[in-house]
Amino acid sequence: MPIVAQSTETADWVSRFADDVIEESERRAPGKPVVVASGLSPSGPIHLGNLREVMTPHLVADEIRRRGYPVRHLISWDDYDRYRKVPAGIAGVDESWAEHIGKPLTSVPAPKGSAHPNWAEHFKAAMVASLAELGVEFDGISQTEQYTSGVYREQILHAMRHRGDIDAILAQYRTKPKAAKKQQKPVDEAELEAEEGSGAASEDDGSSGSAGYFPYKPFCGNCEKDLTTVTAYDDDSTELTYACTACGFSETVRLSEFNRGKLVWKVDWPMRWAYEGVIFEPSGVDHSSPGSSFQVGGQIVGIFGGKQPIGPMYAFVGISGMAKMSSSRGGVPTPADALKIMEPQLLRWLYARRRPNQSFKIAFDQEIQRLYDEWDKLAAKVADSSALPGDVAAYTRAVGTAAGELPKTPRPLPYRTLASVADITAGHQDQALRILSELDPANPLGSLDEARPRYDRAEAWINTHVPADQRTIVREEPDTDLLKSLDEPSQQSIRLLLDGLGDHWSLDGLTHLVYGVPKVQAGFSADATPKELPPEIKTAQRTFFALLYHLLVGRDTGPRLPTLLLAVGQERVRSLLGE
Repeated sequence: MPIVAQSTETADWVSRFADDVIEESERRAPGKPVVVASGLSPSGPIHLGNLREVMTPHLVADEIRRRGYPVRHLISWDDYDRYRKVPAGIAGVDESWAEHIGKPLTSVPAPKGSAHPNWAEHFKAAMVASLAELGVEFDGISQTEQYTSGVYREQILHAMRHRGDIDAILAQYRTKPKAAKKQQKPVDEAELEAEEGSGAASEDDGSSGSAGYFPYKPFCGNCEKDLTTVTAYDDDSTELTYACTACGFSETVRLSEFNRGKLVWKVDWPMRWAYEGVIFEPSGVDHSSPGSSFQVGGQIVGIFGGKQPIGPMYAFVGISGMAKMSSSRGGVPTPADALKIMEPQLLRWLYARRRPNQSFKIAFDQEIQRLYDEWDKLAAKVADSSALPGDVAAYTRAVGTAAGELPKTPRPLPYRTLASVADITAGHQDQALRILSELDPANPLGSLDEARPRYDRAEAWINTHVPADQRTIVREEPDTDLLKSLDEPSQQSIRLLLDGLGDHWSLDGLTHLVYGVPKVQAGFSADATPKELPPEIKTAQRTFFALLYHLLVGRDTGPRLPTLLLAVGQERVRSLLGE
């Protein structure tokens, strides 16, 4: 089975795959565009795990395109798949939608209030918009259109003529017991949904009929469901008789003229590999285990005169903060959810920097601030040519494509700073601009637009993912009781801070000041480095910071103090600290 080797080296995995794909394409289809493929089922929200199905071939296709080769990235919208279950947590959908189970996704009504004509188009539209924002160039193929227009007619008839050969391949795996899954601690329901995949991997392979094996399933002419059984088929006339177990309807049709049905999944996928000439396509864990779709497809594709694509099995994409999200909205976060709180470049980087067989997490909680810090440090290293080659490659693939760079924030201020400002100002843009302009008085921000879209993403994160009890509310009046109770060292620390405010009113200046006060109190220079200081200075700093938080926001923690002080404003800080 031709699987691209998973290297453990730290070099750029995309380039290595591109090398193999170009070589394989020249061997199979010299002179033709390189074809890479993804498959997405719009059976519900297309989540961030599914995005790996697209980003892996996209990054490889983009590298091939950068090298000057013509390449097509096909996305097969599996919108002719059956509606399997009613997803939880989707607005406008209740258990009454269960009546549509078994119908093609394009025959199921869209959720209530949707502007789209059916279920599949509703969920496809959200993904198309996200892919555009991510700079993913692709050719979309609707499987509903392919099947109902008769594009695959010859392939269907060919599969029916060779059904004995297909059945013999599938029979090798039907009786083999499935490997037991490793037991692990219970995970969030939404996380299980993400691991489950599209569900196509476990679909009926056509073996259930008493009249023999048939790799084709009609949708009922009465109820539109695929709960049908082929009871007779004649190869010469192509007459096919089926009965529906859902409504009892039965009819005989001529398959050479009939377009209301599809090949079963384990035959459909390899048929498309051969039809499209796919060279590279990754597969999820649900399609890659022994006896499942990718492995079986590698044998069935030969019946259609094709070869199995090369491609890796890709690992699970987790979510940091998953439980909090899923409990409030249902389901697994989508690319659109991620793009509300992070720029496309960061999301692209998360997929580009890890090999497909490496799992990783996308942060919706406080971890997003650390990720952004890491991203900004990488940008600085790339700018001064100190980054490692593999990191440079991942960064380059994140910020743009062969078509050019993605739109970016003109002044990419630290995300954690922007989040703190958005938190403290609670949507007041004039106030936000004032604070951000004071971060660097020598180079003030002229407009919030200079900090966008990053500022908007940070504000959205604060508003949608930070619980109300963790939001920052600055005191209206000084805490006089606390101020009166302070001992002499605490009072002295407040005085040192107030005396230095005017001369240190910038982000860097206030950082130096708040860390320096405990040093000065202990008899050291404010410029002393950690190596020059005893360990107890850190304890004194934490105690001082906690005191300031209590006096300013009534808690012992909060946004970074320099940002908080700038946000509160010098006059109000002095008032709240008892001056």
